[in-house]
Amino acid sequence: MNYVISGQVLKGDSYGRKIGFPTVNLKTEAKDVPPNGVYAGTGTLEGKTYRAGIVIGPGDRIEAHLIGYDGDAYGKEVVLQINKFLREFKKFDTEEELIAQIKKDLKYC
Repeated sequence: MNYVISGQVLKGDSYGRKIGFPTVNLKTEAKDVPPNGVYAGTGTLEGKTYRAGIVIGPGDRIEAHLIGYDGDAYGKEVVLQINKFLREFKKFDTEEELIAQIKKDLKYC
């Protein structure tokens, strides 16, 4: 599996930041994207590459937590390389369950 998706970072709802895992949300014209799910990969932003947890979600949602990135990415170009499928996309009953799962997912990234 090797998908590369690039696009401009746009403002999301800041939920990831609220729970301790800020994400870059992509606006992309890419047509060849993997099925909905959670993936391990990398994200390149401003010439630096970060390990990344990447979510392909409903409604063409593409977002990634770039491990170690703590800047303002709005309006900038990011390139995501999707390397490995981790799990199917799912909704969680509680915020605590979601946070616990994200921590597990990021260990594989």
